[in-house]
Amino acid sequence: MNSDKQLSDWRELALQFEQQINRIVLGQQEAVRNVMIAVFARGHVLLEGPVGVGKTTLLRAVAQALGGDYQRIEGTIDLMPADLIYYTHLDRQGKPSVEPGPLLQKGERLATFFFNEINRARPQVHSLLLRVMAEGSVSAFNQEYRFPHIQVFADRNPVEKEETFELPAAARDRFMMEISIDKPDENTVLDELIFNDRFHDIDRLIAASETGVIPYYQLNDIAAQIQQQIQPSPTLRQYAIDLCRASSQPTAYGISLEDVDMEQLILAGASPRGMSYLIRAARVRAWLDERSTLLPEDLQAVFHVVMRHRIFLNQMYAYRQQELIPALLDGMLQHIAVP
Repeated sequence: MNSDKQLSDWRELALQFEQQINRIVLGQQEAVRNVMIAVFARGHVLLEGPVGVGKTTLLRAVAQALGGDYQRIEGTIDLMPADLIYYTHLDRQGKPSVEPGPLLQKGERLATFFFNEINRARPQVHSLLLRVMAEGSVSAFNQEYRFPHIQVFADRNPVEKEETFELPAAARDRFMMEISIDKPDENTVLDELIFNDRFHDIDRLIAASETGVIPYYQLNDIAAQIQQQIQPSPTLRQYAIDLCRASSQPTAYGISLEDVDMEQLILAGASPRGMSYLIRAARVRAWLDERSTLLPEDLQAVFHVVMRHRIFLNQMYAYRQQELIPALLDGMLQHIAVP
């Protein structure tokens, strides 16, 4: 099949995928679009938001639409790395038995892995998950298990801080996007979610939706084609490099924030890997808009969700992170010349 025709057909599937999820998760169109971009850019996603706003429903809807196998694990203070790989129990004869854990149960069919409340898990667990995200494999029982189609979604509740562990920089950098899920503002959406019993039984709601809208086992190939088809101009390449430099040297671009010593603000800016994620996500956005050329608006549209968890502030400003990071990112977009 012609490559352009194939990507056009896949674009139609992607839009069907988006529409299906928006029928299940109301009032989260921007978050749904970003999740879809991450899926076609083959990037892992970190969701953040309070309890009860639809994070789990969103991920279950994504897993249903992708097909393949779905696994979920709960982050707890006593969770150990081995719990992701195997569990022990007594069989019917009362003898100790070892069974595959959530990572190994589905084998190579594992497409969506959801880590609920990841910040409640220990750093040792984060380290194991980091390898799975980075390499798509894990070692167990003297052999290597590979997950060629795995996409990791994790969430964290920003309200409760007791018995939680902050994700290390290396783990956060492996997530392509950090997407905020907030309570919908529109009264009509709230009325539907509160009073329409269709949204009260999540199992029935998910089961009623179509499965396998997107063939998960073809995503890697299609994602590679998208990245090859959408090309940036030389001036846009320089724009991306300026954005990268500004994330660690904002004063060099005339960026300032009120009541902030800009020379002391940044501990670490975005890495080249982080910027490559930005380009990957922007290319998918351009593809969805039926373009073969990358534009500045593509980078700007995904800039916050790709960049906000990649910039680390010095300790004296870390407590103001929720306020300063968005302001800094806005300043970067405003002060750096657009080609």
